Amino acid sequence: MAYWLIKSEPGSWSWDDHVRVGIEPWNGVRNYQACNNMKAMNIGDQAFFYHSVKEKQVVGIVEVCSEYYLDPSDESGRFGMVDFKAIKPVEKPVTLADIKAMPELEDMALVKQSRLSVCPVTDKEWKTILKMSRTKP
Repeated sequence: MAYWLIKSEPGSWSWDDHVRVGIEPWNGVRNYQACNNMKAMNIGDQAFFYHSVKEKQVVGIVEVCSEYYLDPSDESGRFGMVDFKAIKPVEKPVTLADIKAMPELEDMALVKQSRLSVCPVTDKEWKTILKMSRTKP
């Protein structure tokens, strides 16, 4: 299993919105690197759901429940998406400041490529953030 982090502006699509619908396509991504990350995802992979903009914090865990497919909202036909299922909220949100304060997370894609909306998370990073959030795997 691989791990990921997906970012959303809570004013546009929040953790609570995702929980309410259960499974939702992650559409609208128009960055090649972010789309390549989604192409690398497999059903069963998990991702942190991250509220961007003002909150800047990990708030939940989702699971990949579809293979990558073309995003019908992209008229160019170049970008795609996967579907995510809400699994559970984290017990304690983990802020970007908390993440940056941890030396073992200094190379995390969230820190190094702060504008990337879909990024990989290593096994070690996943376990560290779960511990910080007081969330059981």
